[in-house]
Amino acid sequence: MQLVLHDTPIRREQPYTRYRWDVEGFHKLGAGIFGEDAHVELIEGELVQMAPIGSLHAGKLERLRRLIERAAGSSVLVFSQNPVVLGQDSEPQPDIAVLQPRADGYETAHPRPEDILLLIEVADSSVQYDRDIKIPLYARHGIPEVWLLDLQEKRLEVCHEPENGEYRHVDYYRKGSVPLRWLTDVAIDLTDLL
Repeated sequence: MQLVLHDTPIRREQPYTRYRWDVEGFHKLGAGIFGEDAHVELIEGELVQMAPIGSLHAGKLERLRRLIERAAGSSVLVFSQNPVVLGQDSEPQPDIAVLQPRADGYETAHPRPEDILLLIEVADSSVQYDRDIKIPLYARHGIPEVWLLDLQEKRLEVCHEPENGEYRHVDYYRKGSVPLRWLTDVAIDLTDLL
């Protein structure tokens, strides 16, 4: 394992400092360096320290998580801000991951693409980062559906049908109901969310 540190940020316009790692190295060394309360993600070999979560972001995330749990019931597991493993060099922590149930409850290994039904990012200050970096990453790994709750625009973007590293369809919602594609005739009402 080789650790390569960049002495300058890769993207100066973003307030994030990045370093190259792989998932194994991140698990071995990262926990001791950053501590368990640090909000650090591994994105394509780079460690990305995210901004603290504000109250609007936290409240919307929790409201959306509860809406999905009520609508889907016990047919799925809903994780909040837990890692998912995408290949050798990415371990993002989406705000919400809707997962297929697994006998071990994901205690023996983090979810991988084949376990994921839906990933959700709630974005206030990170809208551009989520849209330009994380959503394309999810598409490249075949995540079937991704939602971006844009708090600035008060809009939900629903990306689905990944093909050749991008989503073929993006639907935009400001009101109404959003279908849960993996459950027939089940939808999330956006009335109290936006």
